Amino acid sequence: MQFDVLTIFPDLLESPLQESIIRRAREKEQVKIKVTNIRDFATDKHSMTDDRPFGGGEGMVMKPEPLTAALASVKKENKQGRVILLSPQGKQYKQKMAEELSTDDHLILICGRYEGVDERFRARSVDDEISIGDYILTGGELAAMILIDSVTRLLPGVLGCSDSADKDTFSRHLLKHPQYTRPREFEGVEIPEVLLSGDHKRIEEYRFLESVKRTIDRRPDLLQNEWFSKQEVALLKKNKLYNSVRDLQEKQ
Repeated sequence: MQFDVLTIFPDLLESPLQESIIRRAREKEQVKIKVTNIRDFATDKHSMTDDRPFGGGEGMVMKPEPLTAALASVKKENKQGRVILLSPQGKQYKQKMAEELSTDDHLILICGRYEGVDERFRARSVDDEISIGDYILTGGELAAMILIDSVTRLLPGVLGCSDSADKDTFSRHLLKHPQYTRPREFEGVEIPEVLLSGDHKRIEEYRFLESVKRTIDRRPDLLQNEWFSKQEVALLKKNKLYNSVRDLQEKQ
């Protein structure tokens, strides 16, 4: 997987790309990440990458010439890259989208700034627009990092445990069950006895039920698209959770 990030603030990305899972993935050459400074492609002596909008109005707009030139330089090596603009006007980023992007070989991430990018560049050069949520950031750099992190961890061999990505929150439409580690007792509270039983079937059932309970309590909207197997439905009925789940699904 190759990531190219186009930004006017490359230093914002330097530290996160040198830490944790992303650092190890880069060292093992499971991912390649290159950051390109859009300012290097500005044509005036002040390296301007933005200007006032035609028609007036607030803020500044990113100019099309530096963006186009920066993108062309990246595409010299790989013309097949998928160009993504990080923008509040894009499709909302979900786990399913991360899974889809993880099948690509080359992602080119454009970090928007100010009031946005010139429409002529967006219309001619951008394949997808992605928003990480309904809130405003100063720019697309943090959004690009979130995308890189979420996609990288899905690549084969990146995570130490092969099951980690499959069992994360949002791997299905359920929040993850509560987690416990040593010590067994902390400030008078002991971990649930079932986790010490060694009975893997009971443990899996307990964790599934806790996931459902937590989702009902915190994110009932997620249940709208969740599907349960016959065995899971039987378990929900046995523990008097099925009616709650069904009611929530019917309301949404």
